[in-house]
Amino acid sequence: MSKRDEVLAKMAALGFNEDDQAALADHFLDAEARGRQGHGLTRVDWLPSLPDLDPQARPERVHAEAGFERWDGRGALGYLTLAAICRAQLADPPDTARVIVAAHCFPTGMLGHWVRKLADGGLVAALTATSPARLPHPDGGEPLAGTNPLAIAIPSSDGRPVVADVSMGRITYGDVLAGKGSQEELVPFGGEQAHKAFALAVGLQLLVDALAGDGYGAVMLVARPEADPVPELRARAGGVHLPGDR
Repeated sequence: MSKRDEVLAKMAALGFNEDDQAALADHFLDAEARGRQGHGLTRVDWLPSLPDLDPQARPERVHAEAGFERWDGRGALGYLTLAAICRAQLADPPDTARVIVAAHCFPTGMLGHWVRKLADGGLVAALTATSPARLPHPDGGEPLAGTNPLAIAIPSSDGRPVVADVSMGRITYGDVLAGKGSQEELVPFGGEQAHKAFALAVGLQLLVDALAGDGYGAVMLVARPEADPVPELRARAGGVHLPGDR
């Protein structure tokens, strides 16, 4: 049995329908293939531990206008809320740009996976999401912000989008689950410059909290590009590995 078949079987056993099984398997295997094991197969066995797991729950778009949409997870996994949002944007792209706010959206996984889908469809995308507070101030104290990743994807005419996906933590909580780090290492990255990562984490935390409301959420920007800068950057990079390359 292939790894994909194993994941699909485990998701089916939890009660997810075929479309949701495929979306979850795509995410976990993509994360694994990109060396992001903390968001990969480790999460397959972690899902049943979620106290409010509801495979029948469905996210809903509760408000839509030209440049703004609001979604509510309605008890669905954040992975599946973001999958539904991505499908909706690709099916009906904005004329210019659109902000999407998702409330009750957790866990969201490897954010680069979602923005890559949009870039593959020709859209510029940026996405951030909140999680349980795990990052303390660099001077110490209680955790004040989540690891709050930021993912940005830029499409390219050569079919190779640039996808930057950075967590504000030295490691992620997924790394802890995967045994690649300890809780003590869950601090803002940057060493002596960690205050910069902490500032970003707090800013992203409050951005999402202000727009999504109570609970964990996500904020996404999608837009039609006006230019095609990636091929020229790759030419200047001279073969240097760019964000999102494998």
